[in-house]
Amino acid sequence: MRKITDLAAEFDVVVVGSGSSGATAAIAAAREQAKVCLLERNSFLGGTSTAVLDTFYGFYTPGARSLKVVGGIADDVVARLKQLDSVLERPNTYGAGKGITYHPDYLKCAWEQLVTESGVSVFLNAWVQDVEIEDGRASSVVIATKRGLARITGRIFIDASGDADLCYWAGSPHVTAGEHEDAQSLTTTFRMCNVDTGARKSISKDFLHNAMQKASQAGYRLPRREGSDHPTTVPGVFATNMTRVQSFERRPDGVVNATDPEFLTRAEMEGRKQALEYMRFLRDYIPGYESAGLAAMASQIGVRETRRIIGDYVLTRDDVLGARQFDDQIALCGAPIEDHGTGEGTKWVYLPDGECVGIPYRALLPQQLSNVLVAGRCFSATHDAHASVRSMAQCMAMGQAAGVAAALCAARKCDTRSVPFHALRERLVATRAVLQVERTPA
Repeated sequence: MRKITDLAAEFDVVVVGSGSSGATAAIAAAREQAKVCLLERNSFLGGTSTAVLDTFYGFYTPGARSLKVVGGIADDVVARLKQLDSVLERPNTYGAGKGITYHPDYLKCAWEQLVTESGVSVFLNAWVQDVEIEDGRASSVVIATKRGLARITGRIFIDASGDADLCYWAGSPHVTAGEHEDAQSLTTTFRMCNVDTGARKSISKDFLHNAMQKASQAGYRLPRREGSDHPTTVPGVFATNMTRVQSFERRPDGVVNATDPEFLTRAEMEGRKQALEYMRFLRDYIPGYESAGLAAMASQIGVRETRRIIGDYVLTRDDVLGARQFDDQIALCGAPIEDHGTGEGTKWVYLPDGECVGIPYRALLPQQLSNVLVAGRCFSATHDAHASVRSMAQCMAMGQAAGVAAALCAARKCDTRSVPFHALRERLVATRAVLQVERTPA
């Protein structure tokens, strides 16, 4: 067994994962004067927001009455993107509200700038391997680096890994995607260049989907037949969300999903194989793509669902569709339930027009751990509720709440359940978070 080296002095807050939730949590905690460490396994920040996708959804409710339900640090991210390049606001193909499309490489720089300007200590290429627990409290995480294993200690920890890695290693109760119902599929996104924008815009969503059906009947291997493409901030470049890769397997010894290295390896390769077939389809069937070429594939497959913690509160389908409000809500979501299952299509179920559900602070509190918070898609929810609230804008909102709460806990030397919620709410409002909106009159 190689020696584990202590990498740095103790931090007030240690954040595992730098996706939309983790990067935002680190910024939020550091702006509250906490000493913060941010750990990321990739060579860049942003997680899914930079490695897979190019559009933020969840800022606005869909429907006739569009409400902005996320603010604060998320607004700062968009503002920095506008300084570096540009953003494109556009409607979602399926009526899920207005999206904010950006260039993912510029977003990498925006995350880095905002994180470092806040004074966060960042470690890239750092794979968290274990967590050390003492009496229900995390005391440190162990990371793998090119120089071997290293230990980072902290007072409060935020699991923003997406896969609930820290909570899993700590033995906190969780749900494995695919264990009780079909889990959401995986998607390898890709971008095409030299697209004739005018020709592509001349056809409808129905034309695209009918063409997928025709191509499938002609022998093209298209497991998903209602995907989408959209213009980007670069002229002539379109991004896609089309491929569909199975996300779990049930075996005699249990369920495996994208947290299993063998399964994930096969999925990554299958995603790229499908991407090539969808490119062939686009060139052969869709106006505007006749001379298009591959600009880029996502650097990793898009994972929607692996593990979800079981928190002090589990958000439910009824909560979402009933637009339930909570006394301890720290964020809002108006996005529909968007379930990318195992079939050819995607299931959409919408909230009442112009309304939103609250996200309670208790859904960020993993059971059996007193100094750990979660943020992002591993938060506590049922499969259906998760399919609504996992949008990146909501991940940023959860991250801001977790970061502020962690900083308050570190300063007050209290655990995550003892922080006065009125103090958390006061700081969130002061930092421009949106905690409630005017509800639609009955």
